[in-house]
Amino acid sequence: IIYGVSAFGLSNQTDLSRTEAKELIETYYKTYPKLRDYIDDQIHFARENGYVQTVLGRRRYLTGINGSNAVVRGAAERNAVNAPIQGSAADIIKIAMINIYKKLSEGNFKSKMLLQVHDELVFDAYKPELEQLQDMIKTEMEGAYKLAVPLVVDIGLGNDWLEAH
Repeated sequence: IIYGVSAFGLSNQTDLSRTEAKELIETYYKTYPKLRDYIDDQIHFARENGYVQTVLGRRRYLTGINGSNAVVRGAAERNAVNAPIQGSAADIIKIAMINIYKKLSEGNFKSKMLLQVHDELVFDAYKPELEQLQDMIKTEMEGAYKLAVPLVVDIGLGNDWLEAH
């Protein structure tokens, strides 16, 4: 819903009728009124400036935001809402990864950071380091960037990714 799905689109993606989808969208925005303000503010900013930005100031330019083609304009409006959210999440996880990498190197850990998948980091953890590693990862990820809301990190353990979830 946050990315601008219409009642028609939501009904096609679910088992809801168009009327039910419309009611769900209306209820959602009534429940979270500041969300509508955020969406409107992002689109207005994009129309005025031609771009939106992440919490660290990285810009996403939106060439069709003021265009006459409704399809192109609609896509640009959805990007105006989505790009700051996903881009800011990318900024924050990159900060966390850099800080974790430094701590792993400085602390002479045998454990290794292997990869990032969206908002998750995967490690090859050396068992004797497990407790210290978990504490460090949680601290670095939750403290990577100060927001008005807390960043909460859950850690899963396992011999493979499935087991860790």
